[in-house]
Amino acid sequence: MTLPPRQRPMTNKFIHFIAIGGAAMHNLALALHSKGYNVTGSDDEIKETFLSRLKAAGLLPEKEGWYPEKLESKPESVILGMHARADNPELIRAKELGLKIFSFPEYFYEQSKDKTRVVIGGSHGKTTITSMIMHVLKTCGKDFDYMVGSTVSGFDTMVKLTEKAPVIILEGDEYLSSPIDRRPKFHLYQAHIGLLSGIAWDHINVFPTFENYVDQFAKFANDLPDGGTLIYYKGDVELQK
Repeated sequence: MTLPPRQRPMTNKFIHFIAIGGAAMHNLALALHSKGYNVTGSDDEIKETFLSRLKAAGLLPEKEGWYPEKLESKPESVILGMHARADNPELIRAKELGLKIFSFPEYFYEQSKDKTRVVIGGSHGKTTITSMIMHVLKTCGKDFDYMVGSTVSGFDTMVKLTEKAPVIILEGDEYLSSPIDRRPKFHLYQAHIGLLSGIAWDHINVFPTFENYVDQFAKFANDLPDGGTLIYYKGDVELQK
């Protein structure tokens, strides 16, 4: 839920979203707006209900399309969504101006550096498992931030970001991070606790062989820090390997 302007904490941080109309992107924009950030964005297509939610928060772009002149005010950071292309005119201008450009998962990591990061991965069931954990924590009265891939009953938004929550629950998609960053999203969150539900070849347009696809999960597991925890389904043959 977006706070009214008078209740929003004030900050001078200015963030611009390239492709603000995506499911995850618009939720991140709303979350940063609620934190008091100055948020702007562009997109060439914004569907309902995303359009209505951005409009209610005062974040809906005046017109659809890409407008490089929006970058002239030099935002502190630019967040690039997967819907944009590598030749996006706003992205090109942001590079020319030397602005900080983050993919969605990169920026989530920046926002959660001081939190315990719990990342839920796997070819299937990520949203279901993430939502189950969110409901348990909420029922137990625990303070936590989160990012989940679709609307969850009992939660106003798909993204919650605060300064004080000690833990964040992240749905960890293995798809690419941005048009200019070919790393899987769940690698960039740098999990302290990782969960893998199972492996079944997916995203064959990006991972042309099953072995290449499985490698992404192996890297996720191997990159957990010393003292980190990996939880996985022992009934999955590939995860056992």
